[in-house]
Amino acid sequence: MIPTLAGVHHLKLPVSDLARSIGWYRTRLGYTVGVEFREQGDLRGVALHHPAGGPMLGLRLDPEKAAAAAGFDYFSIGVPDRAAMQALAAHLTALGESHAGVHFATIGWILPELRDPDGHEVRFYTVESHTELGDDPLTIDNARETAETLERNETR
Repeated sequence: MIPTLAGVHHLKLPVSDLARSIGWYRTRLGYTVGVEFREQGDLRGVALHHPAGGPMLGLRLDPEKAAAAAGFDYFSIGVPDRAAMQALAAHLTALGESHAGVHFATIGWILPELRDPDGHEVRFYTVESHTELGDDPLTIDNARETAETLERNETR
C-alpha cells in the first residue's frame, strides 16, 4: 500500500541571525511571520508563510548549523510558469540580488544561485514543464550540459 501524503508541509533552515533572515525573506520573496517560537523568553525560531502560495518556511536560530549548511541547495521553491519565473528574476535583480538567471532545466525552467544571508542557495523551479515524465524513469547524463544544449537549441 502507498501511504497518503499531502505535499511539503514546511521547509526549515538554520540561520545565524533571525532578524536579518526574516527581513531578507520578507523583502525578497514576500514572506511574513506566522508563528514565533520562544525559549525562556528568547526568540529562537519562526514559521514564515507566503500569501501567494509559497511553501511555509521555518527559520531556526543555529549559527553553527547555518555555517555548515551554507552553499547547498536543499530545496527548490515552485513557481507557476516561465513568465512568473522571469518576473521573479527581474524582481530579484532590481533588489540587487545576484542569481544565475532563468534557464532550461531537466523538466522545466530553473532560477538557481540566489543566496540568502547565510549563504543557503534558494532555487526556484517551474511547476510548468517542457518535458513530461512517463512510466519509465527519465535518464539524464550530465544534467547541466544537457540542459545547456537544449536551451541553445530552444533559442534557435
